[in-house]
Amino acid sequence: MTSRAADRAPHAPDPGRADALDPVRAELLRAAHADAEALSARAAREAAARLGRAEDRARSILEEARRQGEADGADAARARLVGARRAARSRTLSARREPYEELRRRAAERVRGLRRADGYAALRERLEQRARTLLGPDAEITEPADGGVVAQVPGKRVDLSLTALADRALDSMAAEVRTLWEE
Repeated sequence: MTSRAADRAPHAPDPGRADALDPVRAELLRAAHADAEALSARAAREAAARLGRAEDRARSILEEARRQGEADGADAARARLVGARRAARSRTLSARREPYEELRRRAAERVRGLRRADGYAALRERLEQRARTLLGPDAEITEPADGGVVAQVPGKRVDLSLTALADRALDSMAAEVRTLWEE
């Protein structure tokens, strides 16, 4: 730990300094919404196509199950029907998961680009201050390859890396993102 960091006493955050992150937050939210809209349109098309194929396949499986059920009896037909529904549900979930993971990847890529922005040093300093507020002045601070900071004290760890922050932002919008596939 540097002597400068050791000399700093914990204090209440200055409300004026928190405003310094507002433009970054606003840009991240704007970019995330723009990416989400573009990805959601593509995801909706892909999900509809995959869902159509899954439904076609499910209908095909159901018809086969009905034929088999007539031959094998009602119990065997029920087992195939359950399997077909599970397969269709699995395909539906997969069709939804892939675009969401792509959105997550793109958001992480965009926030990692902040390392090249003029205000990155100030952002990193705010993240370091936040980590010290959460864990105390003796926290060991490191900068991961994706930017931001990770802080540790024995038994506790705070991940304020840019990728983790982007993931948390998307997680906080999970219900909103989920509605994109339910419409």
